[in-house]
Amino acid sequence: MASTARPASPLEVRGGVAPLRAGQGYSFFLRRLHSLSGIVPVGAFLIEHFVSNAFATRGPAAYAKQVEFLSSFPFVVGLELFGIWLPILYHALYGFYIWYRGESNVADYPWAGNWMYNAQRWTGAIAFFYMVWHTWHLRFTGIHLLSHPDAAFGKVQAEFQSPWAVVFYAVGIVCASWHFAYGLWLFAAKWGITTGDKARRRFGYVCLAIGLLFVGVGAVTMYSFLSTPIEPSGATQVTMSAPLH
Repeated sequence: MASTARPASPLEVRGGVAPLRAGQGYSFFLRRLHSLSGIVPVGAFLIEHFVSNAFATRGPAAYAKQVEFLSSFPFVVGLELFGIWLPILYHALYGFYIWYRGESNVADYPWAGNWMYNAQRWTGAIAFFYMVWHTWHLRFTGIHLLSHPDAAFGKVQAEFQSPWAVVFYAVGIVCASWHFAYGLWLFAAKWGITTGDKARRRFGYVCLAIGLLFVGVGAVTMYSFLSTPIEPSGATQVTMSAPLH
């Protein structure tokens, strides 16, 4: 008697995202350092940078005064090097390495978590190249802002004379805001600050609000540069070295 084989029951795939892998050995340490550096000092610098640039809403004089205030910190070059640029470089390069070694399956399993993973990688990459471009143009071309912070407002305005630069600024602000906000959510999940789906969901709303706040502050700041009459590009006084803002 012929027997009919029972059709195999379809494999049930539950929605969601696989648990975050902590890694082992050096990988565990480097991943934790990468996660931590995204909050301190890189995230802290991002907050300071948004706040300092928001002084542009009060006019060129207030903006120049804020830049000059930042230059008054002792050992400002060392603080920038070890507190900003090297941590950003490590966070970016190791982030590219994680992306290179990662396995994304958005096409096969279009879950929200997978899309968030890819969005985090792409926004990080765009934000990094935006910072490189932003730093190069404002820091190493034209008038030396480290010596002439009073020219900072006018130099940013000169950048905005190109529509492509305005678009790139806007995209950079959105990407940096998203990357930090979702990175904050990932940090809380990885470090055991938010435990359980309910806590993570609630904190997700908080992070969403933070990201939208950053985008809003960046948009208002950009509008201030665009709506203010063009400032002269020359500096009227020589001041102490100041970080890029």
